[in-house]
Amino acid sequence: MLRVIALLVVAAVAEHDREFTVRENARAGTLVGNLGDELLDAAPPYTIVPVQGSAVNDDLKIDPHTGEIRTRVPLDRENRDHYALVAIPASGDNIRVVIRVSDENDNAPTFPTPVMNVEFSENTPRDVKRKLNPARDQDLGIFNTQRYNIVSGNTENAYRLSSHRELDGVLYLDLQINGFLDRETTDHYELVIEALDGGTPPLRGTMTVNITILDVNDNPPVFAESAYSATIPENATIGTTVLKVSATDSDAGENGLIEYSINRRQSDKENMFKIDPETGEITVNKALDFETKELHELVVVARDKGAQTLETTAFVSIRVTDVNDNQPTIDVIFLSDDATPKISESAQLDEFVARISVHDPDSKTEYANVNVTLSGGDGHFDLRTHDNIIYLVVVALPLDRETRSTYTLSVVATDKGSPPLHASRNISLRVTDVNDNPPVFLESVYKNSVPEAAAPGTPVVQVSASDADEGENSEIRYSLLPTPQSEWFAIDERSGLVTTRARVDCETNPMPKLTVVATDRGSPPLSSTATLLVTVLDVNDNEPIFDQSFYNVTVSESEAVGSCILKVCFCSKFKDHS
Repeated sequence: MLRVIALLVVAAVAEHDREFTVRENARAGTLVGNLGDELLDAAPPYTIVPVQGSAVNDDLKIDPHTGEIRTRVPLDRENRDHYALVAIPASGDNIRVVIRVSDENDNAPTFPTPVMNVEFSENTPRDVKRKLNPARDQDLGIFNTQRYNIVSGNTENAYRLSSHRELDGVLYLDLQINGFLDRETTDHYELVIEALDGGTPPLRGTMTVNITILDVNDNPPVFAESAYSATIPENATIGTTVLKVSATDSDAGENGLIEYSINRRQSDKENMFKIDPETGEITVNKALDFETKELHELVVVARDKGAQTLETTAFVSIRVTDVNDNQPTIDVIFLSDDATPKISESAQLDEFVARISVHDPDSKTEYANVNVTLSGGDGHFDLRTHDNIIYLVVVALPLDRETRSTYTLSVVATDKGSPPLHASRNISLRVTDVNDNPPVFLESVYKNSVPEAAAPGTPVVQVSASDADEGENSEIRYSLLPTPQSEWFAIDERSGLVTTRARVDCETNPMPKLTVVATDRGSPPLSSTATLLVTVLDVNDNEPIFDQSFYNVTVSESEAVGSCILKVCFCSKFKDHS
């Protein structure tokens, strides 16, 4: 042992360095090299001193007599990449020998685990990376891992790979989002990823990456139908089921649990209906009435239970069907100028008297046909219709107010329900007057006398006329037709009292004849006349008057006694005297 140490000390002073290379996996016995080549002063035999722990004796066979180095077994670079020894020749300097094992592509890239589990939230943005376990290859250089590929499972090209090599020589691997994830479309991916080295052909290793897509509340509930409709009779009891709405949510967990409600701000403020929040069943909550409201429109909300809730709405139309629980109603509009129940006696046949509309609050389909009849009026009025909804009362026979001024008509409406219901309406119709009757004097000739000495204002006679019309048509005003003697008299236009206006004169006209006129105030006015004969009674109100104021007579002296020598004349107003 002391001798070896001494030799090593000497070698340390004067050494040669030899380096050999041998291909890994070369078969046993492959020549690596010769220790003495190129060293003239290092001839065999050699003493071989392996560096401690270099396994020279195990893997190499060195002939000390020739210096030939051969492999004892196929070498594995990944197990040992070099061998070191010192060869001490019999003469000359010592030789420090390094035998390097060159790499071959005999190792495929290997992932640390065959399966890796990864989670992504479905709202993960594009290009986000997630580190994956890299594949490691014991080979060197180009024979190490060079690239990664996705072999299968990349549905819709949702992912891509990126890699980078760090100082430790490992090609690290990242999984990147390549598109947009949607758990509701694909909730799981099973990617087979391969790692390839640079050999020819390349060696490869694979790893399965199980990707679970985590749900976010990105989908609102969806109703099976956007609009629902149902019918229910108005006598349905509280709690009766109307219909059931249904919605689904493609999200998972709480995000996909649905709760139903009715939007009371937009619909059904009277709470006529209620909805089961879990099942979506809509039931009657209050008594329904077709006549109050026959169509109810609800806005139903389906809301999920996610942290940030999403909701959607559907419209529900509920039509209330009728039962015959209402009698018809009758509305009458009178077609007179002031909309009162009246008709002029001058109305023509078929002239409209009133408009009658019949309404049955019950169903327009089942109970819309209502039978309407008109009675009363003694045939002077008739009822006509074209649609059994609007009726017209018309004049059927001529009217005469002076004969009959009012009529009582009865309208009866009967529906066709089972049992039928009916309503009636009485109409008191007034026949209005037209000026179709002139005044009529009680007498056609009035006679009276008045002394010629009567003072002005002395009553002579009172005439009287009547008018069968009414109102202004029957108001009478009296007057005298102008004649030479009409100025002697006056007549009160309202009472018909005839009085003297001035002194009458028998000597002028002992029996003046007057015409009295009675005129109504209709439009146009009508009138009639009567004759008034007034006898003027004479009084001695005139002195005799000579026919001349001076007479001149000549008498013969021989005129006999008793002879008429002059005849004088005088007269009153109506008689001569001599």
